[in-house]
Amino acid sequence: MKKIINTTKAPAPIGPYNQAVLSGNTLYISGQIPMDAETGKLIEGDIKKETDQCMRNLEAILKEAGMTFENVLKSSIFLADMNEFTSVNEVYGSYFNQETAPARETVEVANLPKFVNVEISMIATK
Repeated sequence: MKKIINTTKAPAPIGPYNQAVLSGNTLYISGQIPMDAETGKLIEGDIKKETDQCMRNLEAILKEAGMTFENVLKSSIFLADMNEFTSVNEVYGSYFNQETAPARETVEVANLPKFVNVEISMIATK
């Protein structure tokens, strides 16, 4: 059985999907873009700030499901420009303990929703 997880502390979905789905003990979090849930505005112009907003959105969803970044098993990072990898990695890494960091892939893509520069999704477990 699945349980839908949504919080007003992360941006509302912009399509026919939910912020996350909990199935058993596993949480599947939809990709988060750098949108501020309070203002509904995109954070733009600084990849570090954009990445931080994605991570704060993910953190809000994890919290709503009773989890933290320590519960994350896998992350997927999608970048509009792989030249931003180092900056994104710096911010992303600040949210994890190196010894317990999740598995991850980072890929460059042609376009992302709303033409943002970064989108991050996660899978976590209790």
